[in-house]
Amino acid sequence: MNHSPAYHLAATVLQGFDEYRWRFKQITADASRRFRDAAWREAQQASAERIDLYDEKVQDTLARLRRTVDDDLLVDCEGWRDARGHYAALIDQRLDYELAETFFNSMFCSLFHHRHIRNDWMFVYSSREQAAHHSGLQLCRHHRVDGDWTAGLHWALEEARFETPFIDLARDVAQGGDLLHRLLPAAMRDDPEAEIELIKSVFYRNKGAYLVGRVLGGGRQVPLVLPVLHAAGEGLHLDTVLIEPDEVSIIFSFTRVYFQVKVAVPSEFVHYLQQLMPDKPQGELYAAIGFFKHGKTEFFRALNRQVARREDTFVIAPGVRGMVMAVFVLPSFRTVFKIIKDRFDPSKRMSRENVRDKYRLVKRHDRVGRMADTQEFSNFIARQDHFAPECLAHLLEVAPSTVYLRGDKVIIRHCYTERMMTPLNLYLEQCDEQETRAVLKDYGNAIKQMAAANIFPGDMLLKNFGVTRHGRVIFYDYDEICYLTECHFRHIPEPMYPEQELADEPWYSVGPNDIFPEEFGPFLFADVRLRKLCYQLHPELFDADYWKRLQQAILDGRVIDVYPYRNKQRFAGNAGHGLTD
Repeated sequence: MNHSPAYHLAATVLQGFDEYRWRFKQITADASRRFRDAAWREAQQASAERIDLYDEKVQDTLARLRRTVDDDLLVDCEGWRDARGHYAALIDQRLDYELAETFFNSMFCSLFHHRHIRNDWMFVYSSREQAAHHSGLQLCRHHRVDGDWTAGLHWALEEARFETPFIDLARDVAQGGDLLHRLLPAAMRDDPEAEIELIKSVFYRNKGAYLVGRVLGGGRQVPLVLPVLHAAGEGLHLDTVLIEPDEVSIIFSFTRVYFQVKVAVPSEFVHYLQQLMPDKPQGELYAAIGFFKHGKTEFFRALNRQVARREDTFVIAPGVRGMVMAVFVLPSFRTVFKIIKDRFDPSKRMSRENVRDKYRLVKRHDRVGRMADTQEFSNFIARQDHFAPECLAHLLEVAPSTVYLRGDKVIIRHCYTERMMTPLNLYLEQCDEQETRAVLKDYGNAIKQMAAANIFPGDMLLKNFGVTRHGRVIFYDYDEICYLTECHFRHIPEPMYPEQELADEPWYSVGPNDIFPEEFGPFLFADVRLRKLCYQLHPELFDADYWKRLQQAILDGRVIDVYPYRNKQRFAGNAGHGLTD
């Protein structure tokens, strides 16, 4: 048995990882019970607990290392080189080896404050190109359709073995079978060998349970997602059937809370999901099933590969420059980098820590498909010639405490990354009348859906929203975000005499949390045409009573879900449950 100090270091890190995985699996496994009991508040709490769990276990393991490992070894990179070798051997046969590597990286980065990032001392790159061996575990179950798509869906829902009965299973599968018969390509629909293939594990999120897989036939495949909802006190119902790749991609979007789903072999699970969504980055898929830290690892590796290709340079992001953040992009990687400025615009009364707190809030909260997920990096390093000169000069000017030069390297002490989107204000400058109407409708829906999740965006200016490739409006500027229940929505009082209304200052007192929805129109829309259209599409947004009713519903304990598909896609009779896009 190896008793070297480096081996002990490696074994202690692995012990911490095992503790994390045990608790992670425990929280995840309980999702089926929460769905059965319609315990929606508890589901929200479990989601936040699972997100917090990673950092908690890193800190617990760090404390254990400091108690049991000599300080000289802990701060010796060469000692970590030896520990890395032992650790790689210890995890060699594990089915979750990539997650274990990321946990080792987290320990190293916590001790060295994200410095000395080299593959000699941590797993900058994976220890293997692919899994050492195929697990042999069967991921999916299969069913030959034989032309009866209604019976196929009946099999799918029965095999999921939900503990709660369906309200009307025959109705649901008849509606779903008819939809499949209408929408599937004829060669697939009529193929006598056609089959339904579904992952055995159920994907739980918020108030929904999702069966995920694909339809195979006619030499083709289409993804298949079956969302099942639980109406408390009534039972289950199949809400719709989704087979379009874009629809499935939205369900696994970076704008939503992470699924609770049992995953035996993460790499094989993600590989299967990539077959359904080939355009979805691997890092996003790891994050979607709860492994957000490893998702960050995969993102970082992909970024390094893209930077090394030298296809382009970092440039200042298009659009209006922010009052709090300096924003730049790597266009070929479709990624936005955000740095907190040293000095904010005078109207922004907040600190750097306030801003970081807001980003932490969003990380732990249900993003309801309307808020971008972020990755946080410390000591990001790139060569000077990877930056356009005007971009580098801007960063050095507005954030000198965060961005500095060391030789030919640019060191960024702290930054956030987000998926690149087209700023809504720029999108509106180049779209036609029909597109304008559609995107403004979605803009209002985005605000309403965040509000339903107890989030008030604060600064709702168009520049703070982006438009995805699917045409969805997403909020991404978090420095003024807060819980809806913390706001004080008010009607503007009537003036007692005409002179009051004409005065430079308001004739009524304004508290720090006071919000007057009647003022939204002129504040948000300089273009009167857009303002009128938004009034027409979303008149309730400008009414304080609407916001007060939402607040009261949340305070009364109501959990309002936002489903990741459009209302028109839902089966008749189901549309009264929750909000949709």
